[in-house]
Amino acid sequence: MALYVIGDLHLSFGSDKPMEVFGAHWDKHYDKIKQDWLDRVKPEDTVILPGDISWAISFEGASKDLTWIDELPGRKIIFKGNHDFWWVSLTKMEGKYASIEFIHNSFSTYKNVGICGTRGWVCPSDDFTEEDEKIYKRELLRLQFSIKQAQAAGYDDIIGVIHYPPTNEKKESSGFTEIFEKNDIKLVVYGHIHGKSNFKNALKGDYHGVNYQLTSCDYLNFKLHLLME
Repeated sequence: MALYVIGDLHLSFGSDKPMEVFGAHWDKHYDKIKQDWLDRVKPEDTVILPGDISWAISFEGASKDLTWIDELPGRKIIFKGNHDFWWVSLTKMEGKYASIEFIHNSFSTYKNVGICGTRGWVCPSDDFTEEDEKIYKRELLRLQFSIKQAQAAGYDDIIGVIHYPPTNEKKESSGFTEIFEKNDIKLVVYGHIHGKSNFKNALKGDYHGVNYQLTSCDYLNFKLHLLME
């Protein structure tokens, strides 16, 4: 068994949103991901997808993208991203795709490890608005709730998953980093960041005892990242 992660698939099989407008390296990026996935992932493996799955704006509209994911090998654990407007309630999504588990105010597991997280939001900075603060605080509660559920179920070893970066551009501590630190979480994966000019400024590696890993698919050169086996 192995645990992989890859974020920001930005699929659009059910809509017209070609990603190559963001650079030639995005041309048929889904084929690159699929080939690497088929080469490496076995049916007993698990893949974490930290948000921005599909450009669709309804759950029905995302069906082609989710079916594409469902038909790939392995179990998939999906978190919401800021572009996942298709996302609906868990009761409407659960059980629709045999190999997909949607996480929202909940948690998943891999072996003896809890998989916990939430979408996240922009972190406090100079242009942080009142509306930002409202959403930010709500996402902090969701992250804490996810972690507490896993801990209550007996999972002390936890991987944190968040779509947005856990800090602002100045890499200042945030409510997200504080929660990860207080709960002794050693590994956090996130996405959202695209483009070489932004990759170099993204939080990566050790930060106050937590290992943060950027997993946007273009940062990973459209290949899944192995977390553990």
